Amino acid sequence: MYEIAEDAVKELKKYGSEFEIFIEKEEVIELNSKKSVLNFAKDENNFGIGIRVIENNKVGFAYTSNPKDISKVIKQAFSNSKLNEKDENFSFAEQGQKYKKVKGIFDSKFNKKTDLDKGIDFINTLLNTVKDEKCEATSANFYAISSNNLIVNSNDLSVENSGTGFTGSLAVNADKGGEKSTAYDSISSCVFDLNGEKLGNDVCKLAKDSIGGINIETGNMDVILDYNAASGLLSSFISSFSADNVQRSQSHLKGKEGSKIVSEDLSIYDDGIYESGLSSSISDGEGTSSQKTILVKEGILENFIHNIYTANKDNVKSTGNGLRTSYLSTPINMNSNVIFDFKNSIDISEIDNGFLATDVLGAHTANPVSGDFSVEANNSFLIENGEITKPVKKAMISGNIFKGLEDSQAVKSDIKQYGSFIIPKILSKNLNIIG
Repeated sequence: MYEIAEDAVKELKKYGSEFEIFIEKEEVIELNSKKSVLNFAKDENNFGIGIRVIENNKVGFAYTSNPKDISKVIKQAFSNSKLNEKDENFSFAEQGQKYKKVKGIFDSKFNKKTDLDKGIDFINTLLNTVKDEKCEATSANFYAISSNNLIVNSNDLSVENSGTGFTGSLAVNADKGGEKSTAYDSISSCVFDLNGEKLGNDVCKLAKDSIGGINIETGNMDVILDYNAASGLLSSFISSFSADNVQRSQSHLKGKEGSKIVSEDLSIYDDGIYESGLSSSISDGEGTSSQKTILVKEGILENFIHNIYTANKDNVKSTGNGLRTSYLSTPINMNSNVIFDFKNSIDISEIDNGFLATDVLGAHTANPVSGDFSVEANNSFLIENGEITKPVKKAMISGNIFKGLEDSQAVKSDIKQYGSFIIPKILSKNLNIIG
C-alpha cells in the first residue's frame, strides 16, 4: 500500500493542490445457510483507492480498484472538483496527530483459509444445536473481515488502521402443538471468540418461550427494551448528535447545549478508542485521531460529534468522527461506539407491571428529527409482580425516544455491544402499548 501511496503522491504533487489518499485492503468470508443447508459461501479480497483533492476551495473525489489507473483517477478527481461550489470549510487532517493504541480490535490469527473452516464449523454448531433443541433453523450466517487502510495527505500525514470483525446470526422456528413462533439474534466480536452453541440455545429458548402468546389491552406501560430492541430505537436518537444534522436543522437537539435532555442518571459517550469496540480504530477515515467524546453528562447535553468539515463550520476541532464505509465514498459525520452509562440500575423484580420487548420491527421508520416512533414488538412478554410471565402475541409500541429517555433507567443486566451501542437493557417508562 505504501508503494502505491508514494506513486499517487508523486502524481498529485504535480498539481500543487491539497490532496488525500485513502487505500483500503480487505479479506472477507461470508457463509449463509437456508434452513439446514449451507447454500452460499464467499471468500474474496477487496482493494481500492479513493482520492480527494481541494483546488480553489472546491473538493473533488474519484476512486478505482486498479492501481494502474491512479493517474486517470487523479485527473477525474480534479475534473469533478470543477463541478462543485467553493466551500472554504473543506480541509484535510493536520500532521502531528496523537494516536492512541486500541486493544482488542485486531485478531492476529485471522487467516482466510482456516477461518473459512472455522466459519463452517460455527454454522454446523448452530444447526446441530438447533436440531438438538428441536427447533427449525430458517437461516444461519457467518461473516468475517480483516480490514487494513492507509491514509496519506498533502499535510504530510500518514496513518494506517487495521481491524478484524466476526459476526454470527441465527433465525429459528419453534413449534408446540401446531402453534409456532420465531426468534432471531446475532453476536459480534473483533476476535474469533463466537460461541455458536450458546447463540443456538438462546435463540431456541426465546422462540419456545414465545409460543402461546396472549392478546393484551392497549395502554401505557413501563417497557424494558432488550438489547436488540434498544439498539434499534436508539439509532434515530443518536443521529441527533451529528453536527451535520444540527447544522442542517435536522436535529431535535439543535440549540439545546447545556440543557437536560435525558435522565440525570444517564451519561452518553462516543468512544472511538473503546477496547474491543466494534467501531474502534486509532484514527477516523480522515486521519484524525480517534477519541472519547462526552455527548451527555448526567443528563446534560455537552457536545456533538464532528468530522473536519462540520468542525470547520463551527470553528471547533474534529472529534474524530469522519468515518468511511469504504474507499468508494468520502468521509461522513457518523458515530463510533456509543456508550450508555447509567449511574444506577433497577432489578426486574422491582417492576410490578411491565412489558419486555426483545426486538422491534420497523425501527428504521422512526422520525430522526422529532423522535416519534411506532414499531412492532417481537418476542415480547408481560412482567407481573417482578417476574416475566406470559408471552404476548402481537403488540405495537409507540412513543417518543427523547421523552422515553428523560426518565429511563438501566435494568440490571450484562453490558453488551449491539451494532454501535454499548448498553444494558433499558427501562423506559409510560410508553404506549397497542394490543
